[in-house]
Order: sequence, then structure tokens, then C-alpha cells
Amino acid sequence: MNDVTITPTDNGACLVRGSVTLHDPEGNEYEVSDTAALCRCGLSRTTPFCDGAHEQTSFIAVNRHTRELPSSVMGPAVASR
Repeated sequence: MNDVTITPTDNGACLVRGSVTLHDPEGNEYEVSDTAALCRCGLSRTTPFCDGAHEQTSFIAVNRHTRELPSSVMGPAVASR
């Protein structure tokens, strides 16, 4: 089993650490073997990857998880794993 972590950074990208394959909406695959920064602001010219565009905007996202998410939030595909 691969150890993969996804960490949303304050006012920036989601950092994906570990060996994983990412798929974009067109089905293109991106192999990540170490760390990748995924865009959250929607303004990156290199999506799905972050290019730092959030630094030039007023993008604000500070996430703190404090409790277990109910399965209805995660959806049936994720909740059943």
C-alpha cells in the first residue's frame, strides 16, 4: 500500500506527497513520485499543478479539520473504501 498524504496549505496549493497517479478531466495521467502542488485557486496556467498564481490574487483558503466527516459528505465511492 502506498503512503500518500494531501495537505492543503493556507491560501495556496494542496501538496500531494507520495507515489500516486493523477488524472485530469480528459484522462491524461500524471505520475507523482515525490511531491506535487495542486492548484486550488483555479488560476494556474499549468493546471492541475500550481504555478503560484494564487500569490497574485486575493485567494484565501485556510482549512482546519476538527472532526470526522460524515459519509454523506465524502460520497458513496469514498465512504465505502
